[in-house]
Amino acid sequence: MPHPRYEIGSIICVNDRMQQGYAYELVAPVGGDFAEGFTPFFSPKEMLVHGVFEGKYCNDCREELPEDWFTEARLSDVPDPKKNCFGVKSRQPLSVWQENGWIYGPDPRGWFQWYCRYYLGRRLLDVDEKQIKRWRAFARHAAQVKANCDPHNFLCRPRQRQALLQWSYDPFI
Repeated sequence: MPHPRYEIGSIICVNDRMQQGYAYELVAPVGGDFAEGFTPFFSPKEMLVHGVFEGKYCNDCREELPEDWFTEARLSDVPDPKKNCFGVKSRQPLSVWQENGWIYGPDPRGWFQWYCRYYLGRRLLDVDEKQIKRWRAFARHAAQVKANCDPHNFLCRPRQRQALLQWSYDPFI
């Protein structure tokens, strides 16, 4: 199946294991026109290259996303903490996200799926506001790493650093 074009006005159709028949329009340029104050440190591609979600996150939804996001991504058929940048497990199962009401709008995989779609140019005002608010709240973890770790001691708080990466904050502080 050919990859969709990622230009303003394009319609992206989604048919994967978790979502069938969903489509969205790109209304902003790829990687641009972000909401004021939303300044993620990494693009989704950079996050995948560094190693996130134990390599298991995008296995069945790659047709929706640009091919080049996966050329150097650390992927795995099974969850593998060694694929993570910091080599540690640092995520909750999707079931925990669902039980806690952390899944918003039409993104059944959670925050990173929302971010991928937002980065590509989809905008959904209510959902975007909620997810950006959650992203901002995650800044407290960066403050904790800074307060408790010597600069550039990446062995200090590796789970928290991995979580920062998975929310597109700089874990290398």
